[in-house]
Amino acid sequence: MAPATTKILPFNDPAIAEAARLILAGEIVAMPTETVYGLAADATSADAVAKIYAAKGRPNFNPLIVHVADLAEAEALAEFSDEARALALAHWPGPLTLVMPLRGGTAIAALVTAGLGTIGLRIPAHPAMQALLRACGRPLAAPSANASGSISPTRADHVQRSLGGRIPLIIDGGPSERGLESTIVAATGGRLRLLRPGPLNIPAQLASGGMIEAPGMLASHYAPAKPLRLGATTAQADEYLIGFGAVAGDSSLSASGDLNEAAARLFDLLHRADLSTQARIAVAPVPTDGLGEAINDRLRRAAAAR
Repeated sequence: MAPATTKILPFNDPAIAEAARLILAGEIVAMPTETVYGLAADATSADAVAKIYAAKGRPNFNPLIVHVADLAEAEALAEFSDEARALALAHWPGPLTLVMPLRGGTAIAALVTAGLGTIGLRIPAHPAMQALLRACGRPLAAPSANASGSISPTRADHVQRSLGGRIPLIIDGGPSERGLESTIVAATGGRLRLLRPGPLNIPAQLASGGMIEAPGMLASHYAPAKPLRLGATTAQADEYLIGFGAVAGDSSLSASGDLNEAAARLFDLLHRADLSTQARIAVAPVPTDGLGEAINDRLRRAAAAR
């Protein structure tokens, strides 16, 4: 049964101890990471993982990313190619998820991988998630801490609005540094494939549509409750305009046109626009070069919901 209330605790040692106690008892908690806030559960417990799907309203064909403490733990769960290991050494801890063949005989719950023969692994850089992994001593499944398909959370209050009453605890580590979910690369044989663009620019072949191999691949995702119009240079009468660069808007992803700033502010401003009195949301054009590819990926999927 879901808790009647959701407690928010600031990130400190007692809060991590409480989060670990809940997770080891089969519960789920929301945690800050450097990308977005994640909803963490014991990845070896089918019952705990099922609570993630229930809290988020997430389709069970959509696999979950597993967070681990170090490379040795990752290598015990997945079969690394030389290319995958090189990427791990270059970018972990950090905002990179590697999808690799799942090793046989692991304790990972089948619900985590949605029945696939692969697993998505990441070593997070955020000290709160690192501390929780050490305190729990086991891999943690941790998708974004929001209702499935809705705007990803980059602050504790975003999680509270989306999942309040469905989870027992949120650890507040302040706003997410990166603001976009991890880059996901599949290393399953043959050429590396980019399953989801993100904060890191990894040379890989862009995956085509078809089977859902990782989070963020659904056509409609990251969506506000209001209709979203892209490429707007001015706002219509009933629109909240999120600007960029020369387009000022009601708020701006980055007045200077800085894509790193825009990525960090994207979901926060979508939440703000969704809470405004305007009936619709418009977003100014964002360049597609570099980090702009990931920003536009999220915006296209958010707009596809309407």
